[in-house]
Amino acid sequence: MKTPKVVAEIGCNHKGDIEIAREMIRVAANFAKCDFVKFQKRSNKELLTPEEYHAPHPNPQNSYGETYGTHREFLEFNIKQHHQLKQWCEAYGIGYSTSVWDLTSAKEIASLDPEFIKIPSACNLNFAMLEFLARNYRGEIHISAGMTTPSELEQIVALMEAYGAAHQVVLYACTSGYPVPFEQVCLLELRTIKDRFGLRVKEIGFSGHHLGIAIDSAAVALGASWIERHFTLDRTWKGTDHAASLEPDGLRKLVRDTRAVSSALTVKDQPILEIELPQRNKLKRFKGVHFN
Repeated sequence: MKTPKVVAEIGCNHKGDIEIAREMIRVAANFAKCDFVKFQKRSNKELLTPEEYHAPHPNPQNSYGETYGTHREFLEFNIKQHHQLKQWCEAYGIGYSTSVWDLTSAKEIASLDPEFIKIPSACNLNFAMLEFLARNYRGEIHISAGMTTPSELEQIVALMEAYGAAHQVVLYACTSGYPVPFEQVCLLELRTIKDRFGLRVKEIGFSGHHLGIAIDSAAVALGASWIERHFTLDRTWKGTDHAASLEPDGLRKLVRDTRAVSSALTVKDQPILEIELPQRNKLKRFKGVHFN
């Protein structure tokens, strides 16, 4: 089986501080040994209506501004800063990527030419953004399927096929909750998505917002070749995503365990493996077989 890629989603867990973001890149790369980190990019006045922009944050204790719009602006890095983040990723030997929430952000991040760009569940019906990436971006296009109906998912894949970009798509099974109870992870959706779209897109992934790391190894066993988890340095920090995020040691163990499970997903290529021969010679007891 192909070794799964693990994406540490930093998102906005940097609290708007680019030096915290740099430290998170370093930890994900050097300590946890992840394959990629991922940030988020929003053009907030394009993404939000004026009413949404000027409304109070729905959870004031997690807000970094007087309104939801100013909160989002506080957490936003500009394109120059994203270029710096990408350079730091290259220096630490880890891949850089970003989720884009609107067309302007998609154009900006595509200009940096990352290996992949992510479309979050909330924005996967922004067909203008999908069309732009399908026409103009040659990297992988990762799309989460959270809070998306089967018919909507069919429209998304059909659109990418129509523009000849389905071979760039990695489709993620996902339940959009923070955190998600185990019984609502619905892990067997991986099979459903793979059965329906596995031959139409490049690969299938799993984006998890659950607690712990047991589920992710099961996702690999069910065929996910990409695993994405939110990452934080401290789950007690202010913000809505920290509670559903892994701290550094949890992320390190997830990488270790998913790679171990991937290595184990094989069948015996000969009746008795070489590792078994000494034990067979020492311990195996042979008795004649009698047939009546």
